[in-house]
Amino acid sequence: MTNETPHFLFLFSDTGGGHRSAVDAIIEAMQLEYPDGFSAEKVDFFKQYAPPPLNFAPELYPMMSKNPTLWGMNYHLSDGKRQVALAMRAATPYYYIAVRKMLNEHPSDIVVSVHPLMNVPVRQVVHRRKLPFATVITDMVSIHTFWFDAKADLILVPTEQARQRGLELGIDPKIMQVCGLPVANKFCQNTRAKEVVRQELGWPADRLTLVLVGGGEGMGPLEATAAAIDNAELPVSLVIITGRNQKLKERLETRCWKIPHFIYGFVQNMPELMAAADVLITKAGPGTISEAFITGLPVILYNRQPGQEEGNVLYVLSEGAGSWAPEPAMVVSVLKNWIHHPDRLIEATEASRSLARPEAARQIARSLMGLVKAK
Repeated sequence: MTNETPHFLFLFSDTGGGHRSAVDAIIEAMQLEYPDGFSAEKVDFFKQYAPPPLNFAPELYPMMSKNPTLWGMNYHLSDGKRQVALAMRAATPYYYIAVRKMLNEHPSDIVVSVHPLMNVPVRQVVHRRKLPFATVITDMVSIHTFWFDAKADLILVPTEQARQRGLELGIDPKIMQVCGLPVANKFCQNTRAKEVVRQELGWPADRLTLVLVGGGEGMGPLEATAAAIDNAELPVSLVIITGRNQKLKERLETRCWKIPHFIYGFVQNMPELMAAADVLITKAGPGTISEAFITGLPVILYNRQPGQEEGNVLYVLSEGAGSWAPEPAMVVSVLKNWIHHPDRLIEATEASRSLARPEAARQIARSLMGLVKAK
């Protein structure tokens, strides 16, 4: 490949954690930073190249994530230097032919992984071809050992806590940079007044506005949480995003509501909806939390995936940017507290905004370009 316009190969898989959206945000940032100075492509390594059973990982993920006890047990049992070293030793020959085939079909000047299971075995083959290899970590605080490869050329981490985790695992600080999580540029551009956006959306201007989300699949106790807020008859407007869960959307639409409410399915204008809101109620996914920080929304976390999302809850709480409310009644209690003590809501809003890293994707883009140019 030519070094005049370097070609970037991004590896991801649709197995949770916002891997695809992270890649999209990075490529978008590179287009903003280097409009004619690079080319890029993204490959779902598991789906397109991995041998069985890894090639079924994107299909298996939704089923696995619905069993949090099993998920958490697998996460914690596999986390650790010894466990990961054994797993990687076994996986390397298993990956080798697939990685070689991928690199032959997608020649590049640099390979970038945004998935914890695409590091050591992939990097070994990449380095044999004298190419640089980088990892962009898309979990926020609780970082599994699989993410860290001591022989990677660059590891971009989202938080100082993530960097400390790398240091604990023996990673050279020279190859780690704290950048934040990559978020789509559209979340970083809103400058319009909240009242103006609400008017355009047809939402009441004079009520505390809550946005309740459950991810693209509408997972988690979304319906019970919405019902609890409605039954409490709080002086709020409730906006519910059901994602691709059409049955949930239909059930909510047939409910006899007591409060102003707006129900959406899968949306493309999430930045606009968040810009018009006062509070975000969500599961503890790193991407959504980062988007909330950039928008300046305090968060109420009502669910989290055991393992990689546990630290996200502690991070939000320790920074004062929101609350943990794993039961619908607890969500209502937090809201009542903020309504009766508006100064506490203001403090959480300011704390959330202080954690924002709107330049994260661009910083990652610059770091990756710097790496490929240096090689």
